[in-house]
Amino acid sequence: MVKKFYVTTAIDYVNAEPHIGHAFEKVIADALARWHKLKGERVFFLTGVDENAQKNVLAAEDAGIAVKEFIDKNAALFLELCSKLNISYDKFIRTSEKEHTKVVYEVLKKVINKGDIYKGNYEGYYCSGCETFITKKNLIDGKCPEHNKKPEFLKQEAYFFKLSKYRKKLIKFIENYIIPESRKKEILSRLKEDLKDVCISRKGADWGIDFPKDKNFKVWVWIDALINYISGAKEKWPADVHVVGKGINWFHSVIWPAILMSADYKLPNKLLVHGYLNSKGKKISKSLGNVIDPLELLKKYNVDAVRYALLRCSVFDDSDFSEDLLIERYNNELANKLGNLVSRVSALAEKYGTEKIENKLLKKLNVKAIDKKIENYEFDKALNQIFSFIDICNEYVQKNKIWETKDKKALYELKESILKIAELLWPFIPESSEKITKQFSVKKIKKANPLFKKI
Repeated sequence: MVKKFYVTTAIDYVNAEPHIGHAFEKVIADALARWHKLKGERVFFLTGVDENAQKNVLAAEDAGIAVKEFIDKNAALFLELCSKLNISYDKFIRTSEKEHTKVVYEVLKKVINKGDIYKGNYEGYYCSGCETFITKKNLIDGKCPEHNKKPEFLKQEAYFFKLSKYRKKLIKFIENYIIPESRKKEILSRLKEDLKDVCISRKGADWGIDFPKDKNFKVWVWIDALINYISGAKEKWPADVHVVGKGINWFHSVIWPAILMSADYKLPNKLLVHGYLNSKGKKISKSLGNVIDPLELLKKYNVDAVRYALLRCSVFDDSDFSEDLLIERYNNELANKLGNLVSRVSALAEKYGTEKIENKLLKKLNVKAIDKKIENYEFDKALNQIFSFIDICNEYVQKNKIWETKDKKALYELKESILKIAELLWPFIPESSEKITKQFSVKKIKKANPLFKKI
């Protein structure tokens, strides 16, 4: 049987337009999905938007627009981002879909039947940005560490999930679940403390999914949102990899597996927790006025320039990202190295032709090592290895002085090597990869227009 590979991104709040962090996460998941397609696996890739959050309602009120109209408008921007970034998703889920609500009820019914939901009273600090309660000791200077805002103190009747019941099981499960190690240690450290039951309802809200058999409450958005990974995929569950940002690690590594344990679902295989993109060492945020709009970026630069610059960032650590960095990576690597190789070899092959020979040049490319880097989610290191081979190919042209020797056998080696480079780069820069493949797959190669015009 063909191996299946199911990958997800987190679903994005539609309270605002997409930012560069959304683009980063989507290209990470897309590169993974495409790599597994190259390996002949049956891939399913899910992304989408979270439409049931109260922060969406507040943003709509601020904009003076009806909630549904506001959500539809912003959801369309996320769809546009996926399209313009060449994201190869199989399903784009919107959590306002009736089918999703149906699955939320199916899951919660199983949790209720297990005796894991009860009614009680809650009081504590609530961050509207995170849409969750935060313990006082997790505040920094009295503020939410994620949103740098003071949470409000709430006291209300609520439904609770018996999260504490699953503490030991979670500790055991997490050992092989979270990547990288640093993010795993963070969660295990928190689990060593007392694990409290979690409030999973919101009283008085007029947007979202009604709590089962009690319309005075709505299902807490984080329970509803996490279930999208089942409602969006159904028979393809469990997920092989969830790709999420470090700010929502706890929800995906503790609350989500516990809900699945309670409802007797299979557990996901891996949780890939990526870092944030920074601007000059500072987190990119609206309050700091350093937001990078990916849709604006895609108007100025071609899609592969944006994808490549993002995938050159470290997945695990916070990385600096800027337009200047994009231009530098594009000019130095895509234009000077890959573009130059494609241009020179296609011109020489058009002039002198190629003659089949054993390809000793290609033996200098270690595909297994590249595969290992991608399996370890080290995309930047995988790209380093591919570009090291591009350097070898450029040196081969120089060393053999093909413009003088007219060596058809050397040109054959270069042609085949370029085709392999294009294949390996397809998960990263698919549009350019497909152009190279088309150019070098014909019997009579012709020099094409420059692949990457210098910025």
